[in-house]
Amino acid sequence: MSSENGNQRGRPDEQPEQLALIRETVRTAKVPRAKPRTWRGAALAPELPVARVVVNKGVLHLDQFFDYAVPEELDTVARPGVRVRVRFGAGSHQVRGGRREGGRLIDGFLIERRAESDYAGPLAALAGVVSPEPVLSPELLGLARAVADRYAGSLADVLQLAVPPRNARAEGRPSPEPLPPPPAPDAGTWARYGQGAAFVEALARGGAPRAVWNALPGPHWADELARAVAATLASGRGALVVVPDGRAAARVDAALTGVLGQGRHAVLTAEAGPEKRYAQWLAVRRGAVRAVVGTRAAMFAPVRDLGLVAIWDDGDSSHSEPHAPLPHAREVLLLRAALDKCAFLLGGTSCTVEAAQLVGTGWARPLVAPRELVRTAAPLVRTVGDTDLARDEAARAARLPSLAWQAVREGLRTGPVLVQVPRRGYVPRLACERCRAPARCRHCAGPLEAPGQRGLRCGWCGRDAPDWHCAECGGTRLRAQVVGARRTAEELGRAFPAVPVRTSGRDHVLDTVPGRPALVVSTPGAEPVAEGGYAAALLLDGWAMLGRPDLRAGEDALRRWIDAASLVRGQGEGGTVVVVAEPTLRPVQALVRWDPVGHAQRELAERAELGFPPVSRMASVTGRAEAVAAFLAAADLPGDAEVLGPVPLPPPPPGAPRRPGDAPPGEVWERALLRVPPGSGAALAAALKAAQAARLARGGDAPVRIRVDPPDIG
Repeated sequence: MSSENGNQRGRPDEQPEQLALIRETVRTAKVPRAKPRTWRGAALAPELPVARVVVNKGVLHLDQFFDYAVPEELDTVARPGVRVRVRFGAGSHQVRGGRREGGRLIDGFLIERRAESDYAGPLAALAGVVSPEPVLSPELLGLARAVADRYAGSLADVLQLAVPPRNARAEGRPSPEPLPPPPAPDAGTWARYGQGAAFVEALARGGAPRAVWNALPGPHWADELARAVAATLASGRGALVVVPDGRAAARVDAALTGVLGQGRHAVLTAEAGPEKRYAQWLAVRRGAVRAVVGTRAAMFAPVRDLGLVAIWDDGDSSHSEPHAPLPHAREVLLLRAALDKCAFLLGGTSCTVEAAQLVGTGWARPLVAPRELVRTAAPLVRTVGDTDLARDEAARAARLPSLAWQAVREGLRTGPVLVQVPRRGYVPRLACERCRAPARCRHCAGPLEAPGQRGLRCGWCGRDAPDWHCAECGGTRLRAQVVGARRTAEELGRAFPAVPVRTSGRDHVLDTVPGRPALVVSTPGAEPVAEGGYAAALLLDGWAMLGRPDLRAGEDALRRWIDAASLVRGQGEGGTVVVVAEPTLRPVQALVRWDPVGHAQRELAERAELGFPPVSRMASVTGRAEAVAAFLAAADLPGDAEVLGPVPLPPPPPGAPRRPGDAPPGEVWERALLRVPPGSGAALAAALKAAQAARLARGGDAPVRIRVDPPDIG
């Protein structure tokens, strides 16, 4: 393969047709330029005969643009943004006896047309134009480049996430004519959130406000999102809303239809099927539709004149993309808000630490309801701790405390009762036996573990901790945090034989249930909406969620509890929630007070003190021990980077789904964590990308996986 400076040549009997690697350094180099020509001498386009192409080859050392010649017959259809087919690979630049050898056809996107190339030799010609539809705009290309740089990935990988596969039938249908902007809506229930009405008014005036919104419990959040979108459309701009799943998208879809009417918004979800989804995507790209609601992949939707990006429930794991380079929807929308200078809205019934950081730095304003309104809208929350369970005969016999039985009986008199049961399979971690504070390493604040019941060891840096004592209370005794939960549907069915019992979980998720008395047993995140709200809710086995081996265990447990409790009627209507967890723990106290914002602020302060994300930036490097060691030795890391580990990765629990970074079956991998202070995240990502590209260019066989901002760091 020839580079654009022309220094690499073929044998004397070969004419090198090139796949020119375009680098910024050659822009200023004095390189003789020849007229572009093809290997057969075919006629070229009379104007701008050079096409700059990005190929769908997601390899870091090939993360470049390539130059190709534009044949005359493709001149009118080879426009910037279209999909093309090109020859790429070994031998694709060579000619033997007048016949092309080697190389294979591969898809790509035409970035721009140019009058000349930086390469002096003959150019390979475009093999064809897949479709004359321009699907890659300069704005989308710039966003994809920014996402690739932030996550140490390749542009081609991001474009595969951003541009859906082509569907010829959908592409052949015309999109509807765009409708005129709707009238600006009134603030509606946004007035409950202090500056909420001013936020909507600023959107309608064409402003770009930024806010973190802590929504009140109840069904109004979808209507409030719809009004923010309508206000943005009234200003003549577009809006994008990203939600965690199809059920949430359906609620926002219904709310948008009620506020805007038909034909003003598109829904981008996997449930729609490839043809319908691509048709909706094309309507957005062509400007026929200016508002979009969708799941994770919609974060790249090509909305024209973008005026608002919004994300709902950013703590949900569904917002984290499982394919390279593993971006998170919240961070992509933050990049879009910066690049397009548009409004930003992050909403949820709970509050993540990242959301608290946006408010704490002054980048976004908080939209929070007054405390007296929160007390009225939220249900009454009661707790059952370990001491109560030890004295409770009912809890020992049927795994349900007496308080829970009482709440179920009273709730079933007026409506359905929700029972949340955590999933099985969480790995236990260690905590102080006296105060339940998580056991942390003195050196790096990583989680302590006792593999094989041997001595204590840090799960991050691998250091031993033989003389551990609790930093909170001074205790020296540890306990394994209680994990797992048993399905309670059978016990509840026997206890209440005249009441129907319905289940909602991974295999079968219910969207809604009637408002009649019934028991609804659900796993976290699969809770159906009850007509008129649930009369009561039981949140069982809190330790199964709080004991997860994850820095976000407390935050995630509180989020799932609040999401479930938000489906329960308010205190004024007699709604009650019983949570089975130690009442002195911070997440439980935050649930009782219904104060997720305060919990996130305290978590942020602790993480700042310990150097945890999001105050710091982290990246993980996983692979075989020798591959990880060689990678770290070769990487030119920033001077302020701290390497934690490597340590062996535990195998995933039996039956658990594979996640990005998991070792192949039968192999033992190690993981190293790299931590840098604020301001060095971009340098860390660039160093990791350069090291990975150099390793791949040398032909490294052993896999090394990089993840910037890993969600589960222990």
